Amino acid sequence: MAIDYTEKGLETNIEDCLVQSGYRSRRIEGNALDDFKKYALDVEILFEFLESTQPKEMERLRKVYTEQFRTKILERLTKELNSRGMIDCIRHGIKDYGVTLKLAYNQPVSYMNKTLTEMYTKNIFTISRQVYYGSQNNNSIDMLVSLNGLPIVVLELKNHLTNQTVDDAKRQYMNDRDPKELLFQFKKRAVVFFAVDPDEIYMTTHLEKERTFFLPFNKGNNGGKGNPVVVADYRTSYLWREILLKNSLVEILFRFVFVKQEDIRDSTGEIIDKKETVIFPRYHQLDAVRKIEDDVKRFGVGTNFLVQHSAGSGKTNSISWLAHRLAKLHDHEDNALYKSVIVITDRRVLDKQLQDAVYQLEHKAGMVAKIDKDSSQLASELVNNTRIIITTLQKFPFIMEKVGEFARGKYAIIIDEAHSSQGGKAATAMTTILSDKTLEEALEADRIAEENLEDIDERIIETIAKSGKQDNISFFAFTATPKAKTLEKFGRKGEDGKPRAFHVYSMRQAIEEGFIHDVLKNYMTYKTFYKVAKKIDDDPEVASKKASKQIAKYVSLHPHNIAQKTEIMIEHFRRVTRRKIGGRAKAMVVTSSRLHAVKYKQAFDKYIKDKGYDDMKAVVAFSGTVEDKGVSFTEPLMNGFGEKELPDKFHTDEYRVLLVAEKYQTGFDEPLLHTMYVDKKLDGIKAVQTLSRLNRTCKGKNDTFVLDFVNEADEIKEAFQPYYEVTGLEETTNPNLLYDIQRELDAFQIYTAEEIQDVCKLEFSGKKKTSKTQEKLNAILDFAVERFKKDLTKEQQEDFKSASSKYIRTYSFILQIGPFADVELHKLYVYLNFLLKKLPKHVSESVYLADEVALEYYRNTMIFEGSIALEVQGGSELKPTSHGGGGGQEEETEKLSSIISRLNDRFGTDFSETDRLSYEQIVEDIINNSDLAQKAKNNTKENFKFSYEKAFLDIVIGRMGQNEKFFMKILEDSDFKATVMDFMFEEIYKGLQNRVS
Repeated sequence: MAIDYTEKGLETNIEDCLVQSGYRSRRIEGNALDDFKKYALDVEILFEFLESTQPKEMERLRKVYTEQFRTKILERLTKELNSRGMIDCIRHGIKDYGVTLKLAYNQPVSYMNKTLTEMYTKNIFTISRQVYYGSQNNNSIDMLVSLNGLPIVVLELKNHLTNQTVDDAKRQYMNDRDPKELLFQFKKRAVVFFAVDPDEIYMTTHLEKERTFFLPFNKGNNGGKGNPVVVADYRTSYLWREILLKNSLVEILFRFVFVKQEDIRDSTGEIIDKKETVIFPRYHQLDAVRKIEDDVKRFGVGTNFLVQHSAGSGKTNSISWLAHRLAKLHDHEDNALYKSVIVITDRRVLDKQLQDAVYQLEHKAGMVAKIDKDSSQLASELVNNTRIIITTLQKFPFIMEKVGEFARGKYAIIIDEAHSSQGGKAATAMTTILSDKTLEEALEADRIAEENLEDIDERIIETIAKSGKQDNISFFAFTATPKAKTLEKFGRKGEDGKPRAFHVYSMRQAIEEGFIHDVLKNYMTYKTFYKVAKKIDDDPEVASKKASKQIAKYVSLHPHNIAQKTEIMIEHFRRVTRRKIGGRAKAMVVTSSRLHAVKYKQAFDKYIKDKGYDDMKAVVAFSGTVEDKGVSFTEPLMNGFGEKELPDKFHTDEYRVLLVAEKYQTGFDEPLLHTMYVDKKLDGIKAVQTLSRLNRTCKGKNDTFVLDFVNEADEIKEAFQPYYEVTGLEETTNPNLLYDIQRELDAFQIYTAEEIQDVCKLEFSGKKKTSKTQEKLNAILDFAVERFKKDLTKEQQEDFKSASSKYIRTYSFILQIGPFADVELHKLYVYLNFLLKKLPKHVSESVYLADEVALEYYRNTMIFEGSIALEVQGGSELKPTSHGGGGGQEEETEKLSSIISRLNDRFGTDFSETDRLSYEQIVEDIINNSDLAQKAKNNTKENFKFSYEKAFLDIVIGRMGQNEKFFMKILEDSDFKATVMDFMFEEIYKGLQNRVS
């Protein structure tokens, strides 16, 4: 064939490109292969490098070790690699019998040092294909990049033309590459593992079988995931044409990669272990830092940079790298370009991480100074030209004053947007709320106080403006959500004259790459929540008392009633959220004012205590002191521990809900946050920053959920639009969609009702699961699998899978709103979850796993009621109580329409006159309903009333936002509702009849 479409063709193209750039093509075979399997090193190349660059040192060791010379050096090197790790050994070499051996030479900062420049050119870069590893198997990796015989980069390649993708490469790392093999052992040998296909790249630095976590290494494509089209080349060719080039790779090894250390705490917060992570830069981080550095070299000091990187994109690492690079930057005369690099942040994590990273990169202390005392300490560090200074926003005016004094010095100032990460410093300007204020007054007082506080970005910009033009200062501002003033001050003007960020890693790209969650995907406003809840409970046969309680909760949502909303939130948390993320999920409640936060904390504590719930506690966060009816409240007093302890305490399993008033709404990074309950007006950047607290990913976190009591869907969408191009926010999910998908699935004729029933018998039998159960399950599913393979075309197979996945997702989501009492739909849900796993999969196709909430709810609730248990035992003609053996009587059931009527009787209010326009809107909406027109034609007036009542309520709920007072009274007062419905019935029936006549 003329075209080589296999992986080998891709390998050849990568190898040819690297060889042309100065790599050496290297086949590891024969004795070299034996050594490689033993040491996971290319021993021949290693000794070639050592002999050519350090002959005197090698001669001294040869005299010491004589004939065991090579073996002893390899033993020493192996011991150092295994204890210190590859990165540290490459940067700082090893010592053996008083002799220092360098394993690689870094590119010198200045080329004026000819000796270092010459030594750098003696590094040996090799590219090897189909490298066999390990002594017990014949497995091979596709490609290996080595530096002086040391393995650095492993590449697994896949090609779409052989029906494989980057996902297959990731699976190969997880399933076929044993982390115990020396080549793959964490830190000891290969630094990074790339999964590559012609379109996308992912990477990891730690192979852990199925727990391996891959990060995207893509450029992005028009604001989204992936990579742009390249003329006459692969989309991913930048990996070997840019990243793996000799100068680039050495720079990454010496100036980017570092080992991050974190404390592992138990549920009580005690440190029980240390966790290490090798940090290899993602593409957007590498690209941003390099482009900034190039720009500074080209245009000099005095220009500004705005870096717009999405929340969760690793800004802490990017700032650390940039600070170090700027501190090491030299001009053409080999002078340091900046006297000091000053980082403005309030994040404690950045202090420690930047110090650790710089120490690893430089291997010397004193380069980083943290200002934790007073301004005199800051002045001292500036006078001493400390290379990197970390300080807080509060000292920013002093910094501007001092660097202005040192006119001869040039400074880089990096501004970290997360300076308000704990949200309390600026907010302390709010003192107390008087005890005679209502909640509404407290809300208004806090709103005005917040607005009167100078915005942090604006304070920075104002300070800069007061100082005048500073040609000796470069500003580097990092933010996910730049305001107009931020863009104007730090942005670069494009051809159209409008300011833009210097570098962008968008929210959309981060979401599409799976690096952060889309917090708008499962977003429910109060009215939508109410509307879906109504549809869920639309006349099924359900237990009266339980249904009454459920609907009463939804109706009572409207008034600002903290106790009612507390019940909604806690019960939703217990039914849904607490089962997420392996049972560790947490929630945040965003309140309208500090007094609201106090009231909610009291309400949460009371409800939890009254119910006897011992598996959740709430913690509150607000600034200053709040007085209510003569009693003073502070955050530490209400929580029982200090303010600074809150982040660590909340991370433990003891505390599950965080109630906030302004604090922790920006910069707070807690991956276990899954659900947010919003009871505060949010708009613009405030909405984006607040909701983005949910977007962090962690193992087991598959989705997020927002219930918003205050804001409209369109308002939230408008807030996100400037920072995220494609918004997945929908106004409502109609539960009736499930019936449509069910009919679509049934039409494929892949399964039978009996097979669904048999699977549910096994799932809900209540018996201990055994291998025999698995045997029976597979046997039942095999019937459908055979029909799927024999009776459906490939296109139909894809349609069936797509519809099945949509059904499962929709069902799981709707169950988050309220119990969906349709047993047949749940049976199909259970069956499809098993069937999808058994159906033949195309390459790279993933399987949608069941939502644990759906299964848990029906195990705990529906099975307890006996509705499925009856059918499992084949007694469809028997009443559930026949199997009760002395249990209580079956609870009376009735249509939900009459339940709602009885409930609304209790709300009797005295409305006598309605808004004429709202009245006419209801009439017009119903008359324009085509489905109702047919029902009016085909039914008597009496029969038609059932359809009419349903349509009437749906339209009332749908129009709530236009005349909330009027429409809420219809829902709350049954007499008023009945009067209005009776009054307009004749007019509507006549209008519908006229439509079809």
